[in-house]
Amino acid sequence: MQKKIYVAGMDDDATAGKVDAAVKAVGGVTNVTSVAAKCQVCVDFDEGTAGIEDAINAAISSTGVTVLG
Repeated sequence: MQKKIYVAGMDDDATAGKVDAAVKAVGGVTNVTSVAAKCQVCVDFDEGTAGIEDAINAAISSTGVTVLG
């Protein structure tokens, strides 16, 4: 499954890189691309993995970025 997550506080490419690294570390994530200019994180993941969406959001938040909606 692919999901676009909108965020606040991802102001530069360095922060986007931190978000990418944090989300890639979540089990079940197959691909992630963060775009600071769009304040957007696109994640491909195995939707069969229990609690993965919460884990992805927690990984993003752990970098100091706020998940919107």
